Amino acid sequence: MKKYKLILCTFSILGLILTSCDPSVESPGANDSSEVTFLPLIELEGGDIVLDCDETAYTDPGAVASAGGSEIELITKVSGKYFGGTEVDGADSYSVSYSAFNTDGIPATGFRNVLLPECNGDLVNSIAGMYTATVARDGSTPDGYSDNGPFIIKDLGDDRYAISDAQGGWYEYGRAIGVAYATPGMVLKANDISANDFTSEGTVATNTFGGVNTFKSLTVDPATKTLVLTVEWSFGYEFVTVFTQTDIYY
Repeated sequence: MKKYKLILCTFSILGLILTSCDPSVESPGANDSSEVTFLPLIELEGGDIVLDCDETAYTDPGAVASAGGSEIELITKVSGKYFGGTEVDGADSYSVSYSAFNTDGIPATGFRNVLLPECNGDLVNSIAGMYTATVARDGSTPDGYSDNGPFIIKDLGDDRYAISDAQGGWYEYGRAIGVAYATPGMVLKANDISANDFTSEGTVATNTFGGVNTFKSLTVDPATKTLVLTVEWSFGYEFVTVFTQTDIYY
């Protein structure tokens, strides 16, 4: 005896999950049985969020998961894109995922982005803050590689700063292939900002591609609110990124 499953889809303009159903269904015979399954639906409360830079506590607005009109268990996961972390705590761009399964184990997932920006320093005593960036690779800046962002220079304390992407978003924004190809993790020690005296705490790898990125220099211009970062990649490229401090976080 064959068993057939009829999938019923529920759609909502507020839900972020779109599920398509195959309209071709084989008709059961007289000795066959059928079942009904309701696909899970996730509806987010609100959209993406940008917090204040001095925010000390974050309350997630949440989401509602349902199947066939009945609420089901919701699983929430937070992931920091550049600096890690499993909760919104400290400057970073976070991806928050909401997932659920119906009784047949069919999944659905919704997402929101939460940006906790870094407060802008004065570029005399602190280089921390939010930036846009224009990057050149071996002296070339193609269309689409300018004024991208946001970038974060995170204050780690003790005159130490972490840069969200040491290659200035060449791959994440310029090539538009996402954070999985960014170069996070470079930490610089500000020995004397006014003298452009910075040292790196080590090399960093580029996500997915690998390779070693070596810090060469960082120059700071408080008057224009810019930083110029130069790194060399072991694959044979030099990246020169002009970071411009900004109050626009999107």
